[in-house]
Formats: sequence, C-alpha cells, structure tokens
Amino acid sequence: MKQVSNAITSMNQESITQLEQNGSFPFVIEGQAVSISAMDVEIISEDIPGWLVANEGNLTVALDVTLTEPLLHEGIARELVNRIQNLRKSNGYEITDRITIQFLRSEQIEAAVKTYREYIASQTLANNIAFVSHIDKATELDFETFIVYVQIEKA
Repeated sequence: MKQVSNAITSMNQESITQLEQNGSFPFVIEGQAVSISAMDVEIISEDIPGWLVANEGNLTVALDVTLTEPLLHEGIARELVNRIQNLRKSNGYEITDRITIQFLRSEQIEAAVKTYREYIASQTLANNIAFVSHIDKATELDFETFIVYVQIEKA
C-alpha cells in the first residue's frame, strides 16, 4: 500500500487527467500491474499563492491576483474619481460645473494621482489638482487601509 500511495502522490497532471477521464490509471509496482480507480482516490485542487484557481470538469482556470503597484495606482485613481463624483453630487454641483481639487499631502495617493492626473481631471471636470500641506474644509475619505483628505470647490 505504501508503494501505491507513493505512486499516487507522484502522479503528474497528465496522469491525473487520464485517471479522471478513464476512471482508472494503471501502475507497475515491483513488476506487478496495479490499477487504481477514480473511486479509490480523492482529487483536490489547491490554490496557488497569488493565484485564484477554479475548475469544473476538465476545465481549470487560474488567475494571477497579485496586486502590482500599477494596478494599485489605477484602483486608487478610479476610487478617487468615484468619491469625488459623490462629493460633487452631495455639494449640489451641476453636472457641467468645473472644479478644483486639493489633496492633503499623502504618500498613499500621490503617485497614483500623478500617474492618472489627466484621467481624474477629465472624469471629475477638474481644472486643477494640487497637493497641499493644509486644507481648511477637508472631507475625509476612508480607504480602509489609509485616509485621504480632500477639498473640492467650483472653479
């Protein structure tokens, strides 16, 4: 049994696929033919760190879910646009009103805003986006892992 167990453990993906498709898989152990059936084993798929894996039948899909710095910056920029649009609405601004945006200096968002400045400005109709050391009437935006202070005004 130990030798059969070792043989099963060392099966590669091709062998496992053959077992799933045929319902059995043959081994030769100490010169003897041994066959295991799909009912003899439990096939378990495990997630690979940094990947999201799903399978159904013979189809397996793996997605790399690693958050790179460019992806984080894009996500921050998109979330800032969403939050600024909500601020525009809650402040009663018209859909065509141009605005200025001031952010309190923040390491977490400066690189994202610099990279996506044009996108943020076009989506929020901002004439100017600036980082400042002090804001008089700041609105707090909670990003769960950090907080951003922003002030928007009609241009």
